[in-house]
Amino acid sequence: MLSPAFRIILATVSVTTAVNGWYPGQDAPGLARDTAPPSQAESFNFDVNTGFNVQEKTSGEDATEVDYTLDNGSPYPHPYQYVRIGSDGPLLLQDTHLLELFGSFDRERIPERVVHARGAGAHGYFEATNAEFAKNYTMMDLLSEDGLRTPITIRFSTVGGESGSADEARDPRGFAIKFRTRKGILDLVMNNTPVFFIRDPAKFPHFIHTQKRHPASHLRDKDMFWDYLGSNPESLYQVMRLFSDLGTPYGFRHMHAWTGHTYRWVKQDGSWVYVKLYAESMQGVRNFTNADATAIAGLNPDFATQDLYESIQNGTYPGWTMYAQVLTPQEAETFKYNVLDLTKDWGFDDVPKTEIGKFYLTQNPDNYFAEIEQAAFTPSHAVDGWAPSADPVLQARLFSYPDTHRYRLGVNHMQIPVNAPINPVANFERDGAMNVNGNQGSRPNYLSTLQKINLPPRPYVDETHQQWTGGAVASLSAVTEIDFDWPRRFWNSLSAQDQQNLIDNVVGHLGAAPTESVRQRMASLFYHANETLGKAIADGVGVTVTPLTFPDGPTWFNVTKDTRNSTLDY
Repeated sequence: MLSPAFRIILATVSVTTAVNGWYPGQDAPGLARDTAPPSQAESFNFDVNTGFNVQEKTSGEDATEVDYTLDNGSPYPHPYQYVRIGSDGPLLLQDTHLLELFGSFDRERIPERVVHARGAGAHGYFEATNAEFAKNYTMMDLLSEDGLRTPITIRFSTVGGESGSADEARDPRGFAIKFRTRKGILDLVMNNTPVFFIRDPAKFPHFIHTQKRHPASHLRDKDMFWDYLGSNPESLYQVMRLFSDLGTPYGFRHMHAWTGHTYRWVKQDGSWVYVKLYAESMQGVRNFTNADATAIAGLNPDFATQDLYESIQNGTYPGWTMYAQVLTPQEAETFKYNVLDLTKDWGFDDVPKTEIGKFYLTQNPDNYFAEIEQAAFTPSHAVDGWAPSADPVLQARLFSYPDTHRYRLGVNHMQIPVNAPINPVANFERDGAMNVNGNQGSRPNYLSTLQKINLPPRPYVDETHQQWTGGAVASLSAVTEIDFDWPRRFWNSLSAQDQQNLIDNVVGHLGAAPTESVRQRMASLFYHANETLGKAIADGVGVTVTPLTFPDGPTWFNVTKDTRNSTLDY
């Protein structure tokens, strides 16, 4: 209950507010006034970036040029020294050096990537070589003039292995490129294969689980491995590539790379085309046989990392030629494959490739953790004239990749030097853990009318290519006869020796799967792709094949279709 006296005071304040337009702040009623005389201190300003700049400079100095200190910069006489009572007494918690040492050591490891944990990388440059062609389809500054060099960082990786696994494991290889363009960072997440095992994004976590460790035994499990692949036949082309000698490349320098996903190139008038990029190794393709890869993995599990590092160290800079494949929206409508299907390749006989540039790796990292382990690649980072398509797996990656970086490295991971754009960043994102680049200073952190931020012109009109023909449906792809076209093309492209190696590699791995039905189903899929291939595998793993049939039809349906299996119509 308010007292009568306080009610009078409150009414007086309310009247004053209404009359004078008072708002809380420096003129608020009752605010104490500073009646001290003007300060006699001299003006002094300190640059809060001084310490950051000093530490950045110190990171580049030799050990002989610096003195040992604690994290706060105070000198410390010896790194092995610690405080205890007498010659045989306990340690003392007042020993801040020991606490700091172990506190830091205990936290040295950040979470490894769930996928692509094992990797190596280097820096170099990309040089545009065919601006005349590129300008027909895109306004990308990266490709706007011949001879333009863009700094890049590349990280190579295996997909399924943990951080300490062998470089030469049978696995696809990641081939991610960070372009530091004049108009922002462009990240291309590529693989050394033009396709992938799945085209439905919700399958991806399940797939990765089957390629890692069984939840009970914590061992790699061949039943789990093949059960998944056999129940998702759209994976067959990638499986055949993986179990050919392409699955064990000779290091990172001797392999090609593909974006796999379909992207869009856009011009200023809003017109656009579908595009895939392909990088061809100047060193040529070179692979290990299964026996050689197994031996190298045991003798030197770091073979690919060492080969890359030493080639750059001795001046043998690896290089690749970048090509583009382009389809207009009209051509895509009548193309033999769904252009948004990640399990389908665009053969060069179907869609010609055109050179757009070359890139080389010329600089090893000074610090692996800072420059490679902390490198964050995000395919959602679109630059002018480059945009994602409606490829379902790519759409899922637009969330998954940056979310992974926010988890592993923090919300401000783009401030880490290896990830930082080389052009100015200005927005309203503030604060958060490890914000170290000034937090965008005193600029407003909202869309202010008092200090307006400049807004760049809209690069193109979305309406020309953001219209969809249907409503929301529960989507899952169907397995149809078209899914066996690329497995057949791939088998027919192999030499007799490569065909035999593929058979031997599959038999050696699939044959160790304990469950007969798993072996039988997988052998039947191989048989459907090619009778010679399937019969040899079936004989090798001790099963008989079951003839299979698949319908013709679309990959995805524009209506909800229910199923109790992993894939529609199978």
